[in-house]
Amino acid sequence: MLRNKFFLTGLFLLTLIVLYFTFFDGGNMTSASGLEATVKPETYRQELTTKRTEKDQFMRTNGESPIQDKSSFNGLSYFAPDPTYRVVARLEPFADKTQKLVVSMSDGSEEVYEKFAHAVFSLNGEAHRLLVVKLANTYSILFRDATSGKETYGGGRYIELDPNQLTDSQAIIDFNTAYNPYCAYNPRYACPLPPGENKLPIAVKAGEKYITHE
Repeated sequence: MLRNKFFLTGLFLLTLIVLYFTFFDGGNMTSASGLEATVKPETYRQELTTKRTEKDQFMRTNGESPIQDKSSFNGLSYFAPDPTYRVVARLEPFADKTQKLVVSMSDGSEEVYEKFAHAVFSLNGEAHRLLVVKLANTYSILFRDATSGKETYGGGRYIELDPNQLTDSQAIIDFNTAYNPYCAYNPRYACPLPPGENKLPIAVKAGEKYITHE
């Protein structure tokens, strides 16, 4: 009887340990799928600032940069990093995996993307839905919001999904990584325009702003 008691106690403790490491990661709650939007704010801001500094360096020095007058380029403009704009979205895949989306380009041409899924998520206390498209091995969201044409580029912004934060049923969408297309800075580039369904009614004050850089 005593042996059974010790066995049950040990089993109970083992279950608690498994549950802890299944649902917690360093004190942060995680979803059962392993995707988690919560980050340590200070570390996250530092990492994002570093990436933005690296992008400024690319824009200023690289031959493939769209910036025409690099000598007067003082860096891109951004909203302050805000972890609340990093969300877990539920994916609604298309039953027909062969569905395509013909996307209009800024120069009047067209480009064909694969329709990957709709991403459903909550932002600012409201539910939203955006189409995720795929081109080669890149999963993207092309979108507009209430800042478009005001604080951000009128033609819309892009978000690329990290394959390491993408499963069959969920994805991390980080609006802090939203960026302007090259055609925002150089008319010689042709850029895909967001589909009509990808216009958010809210102001997404995260990611790259828009200031003309000749």
